[in-house]
Amino acid sequence: MKKRWTIGTRGSALALRQTHIVIQELQPHYPECEFVIKTIRTTGDTVWDRPLHLVGGKGLFVKEIEDKLLEGEIDMAVHSVKDLPADLAGNLLIGAVLKREDPRDAFLSLSCKSLRAAENGSRIGTSSLRRTAQLLRQNNTLEIVPLRGNIETRIAKLRTEGLDGIILACAGIKRMGLEEHIREILPIDTMVPSCGQGAIGIEIADSEEARELAASINDEQSHREISIERSLLAKIGGGCHLPLGIHASIDKDNLTLHISMGEETGRELFIHESHSGSANNADLLIDEVYSKLKQSLN
Repeated sequence: MKKRWTIGTRGSALALRQTHIVIQELQPHYPECEFVIKTIRTTGDTVWDRPLHLVGGKGLFVKEIEDKLLEGEIDMAVHSVKDLPADLAGNLLIGAVLKREDPRDAFLSLSCKSLRAAENGSRIGTSSLRRTAQLLRQNNTLEIVPLRGNIETRIAKLRTEGLDGIILACAGIKRMGLEEHIREILPIDTMVPSCGQGAIGIEIADSEEARELAASINDEQSHREISIERSLLAKIGGGCHLPLGIHASIDKDNLTLHISMGEETGRELFIHESHSGSANNADLLIDEVYSKLKQSLN
């Protein structure tokens, strides 16, 4: 009889697509196992009338899933790593990170070839404080319009709400096969992504069997970069609802760490810069960036 592994996920089209990607990766390593999907409705899936930072921010798309994992109703959970708070519940851990998709943000528009080409006063859709702060850094005349919904819904609002453009994560667009809507992929030094953006993470309860299963599809570099980003997030305070972008990239022995952080309305940026150092001394670079951030806040 095949061993069955139950995988918890949100029920959105993107979440299910990401879960199928995980199963496709796992199945060749464990052909004797059966992998079944259990969809779980989270708080973030029920709130559509307010920006998420007003109702709890990070954790809104994971708490109910983590509860099922702690209760043993599921054996693992698949998340967009950017949705995970800095501190995971109980004895849970990120057992694997798949090879990261493009972590950058994308600009979508029906009328503008690029974000820079958007005229003063253009209406740009996003409900992200992080994106708001960095958009206004580039052009403080932009009108930021709240934007919620799944990827298809937000793309449709370009036309139905008369928006001049919207900002979405490049990874989600690519996974859903909607690349034709992208007008511009925004460079990381222009729009620093959210911590963990572009990465699919497998969350498990700490057991030898689950660790071994997850490790079979872990991408070491992606996991290492994500761990650096999440370490800095934890130092700053994973529960804070601030416009915060963090991105780590490793090239051989070189680590580049981008950070962008603003005040809580998203109308002002405190810091927007990058730092480089040895990947073997990542903790030192994290401390350096955190120290610079504290100086900027004073």
